[in-house]
Amino acid sequence: MFIKTKVTSMSPAEQQFLTRNKLPESYLLSAEKWFSPLLEEYQNPSKKPLIIGINGSQGSGKSTLADYLCTVLNERYDLRCVSLSLDDFYLTKLERQQLAIEVHPLLETRGVPGTHDIPLALKTLAQLVDGSAQTLIPRFDKSRDDRMPMEQCDSISGQVDIIIFEGWCVGAKPQTADQLVEPLNSLEAEQDTDGVWRNTVNQALAGEYQALFAQLDQLIMLQAPSFESVFNWRLEQEEKMRARIGALHSGASANGASANGASANGASANGASANLASAKESANGIMTASQITEFIAHYQRITEQSLREMPLRADHLLQLDSQRQIITYSQPALAFRMGKLTDH
Repeated sequence: MFIKTKVTSMSPAEQQFLTRNKLPESYLLSAEKWFSPLLEEYQNPSKKPLIIGINGSQGSGKSTLADYLCTVLNERYDLRCVSLSLDDFYLTKLERQQLAIEVHPLLETRGVPGTHDIPLALKTLAQLVDGSAQTLIPRFDKSRDDRMPMEQCDSISGQVDIIIFEGWCVGAKPQTADQLVEPLNSLEAEQDTDGVWRNTVNQALAGEYQALFAQLDQLIMLQAPSFESVFNWRLEQEEKMRARIGALHSGASANGASANGASANGASANGASANLASAKESANGIMTASQITEFIAHYQRITEQSLREMPLRADHLLQLDSQRQIITYSQPALAFRMGKLTDH
């Protein structure tokens, strides 16, 4: 069997996609292999706009998949596609600080159900579905841990064919009261001793988040092999961010050194400034390994729950290995429906 190992032709849109996401050409080969069933189904939407949810843990590639689908659906099939991220609907920093005071301190940390502006998400989806007016697309600046001013956000006018909505807990289900009794990790054991935080999060997930997820027509899941892999992927993301910021600072420092003359004293100054690296990383929004451990502990309960139960009901399931490579594709929801028909 002949296996393609090189991209024979690449459209300008595909080239821009690779550049935008800093990906090698090999990504297009993998995408052609694994995402073809998605494109075949979505090229003729059963309804317009078709709302597609993408669930995937941190670092799984859900944002990249959303961008790829929109790029190809637009270019090949002339479909107007817009991609939304649950991350862009976080409550403002001030709103989360208020929650921390009124409900529980852990709610100041963005991420879990209860820290998003779900009414805004529902309003944005409704406006896109209606298509009769201009829709502002909220954006969240993670480096500032706050929502961007709406005047700096993009806007969409007119009808769209496909809406992709991606997020780490998109499509997630709440747990039972019994499942919430025992703390799952040190974060819950030490900072949520009375269970107020995890119960508040679960109540939010059971309420307005289910109303949001009910808008989805399809659910794609990028299934991580384990929660341990999620930690490693997040650590990798932080290392890349650290390298990008370091490169920018190095370039600025190099220019300054050229102007002022490089010296041993300058090297000493750099060595001294290295002692402030941790503080500077925090200021730049970069986390250390220990900070990542605590941060992703906020996500562990819902992530592990989703890894257990969502693969049984996803419309499209893409299983990943520890290196984030796709290893299997299936359609569990379709298989379940066909099985039910066969039973009858």
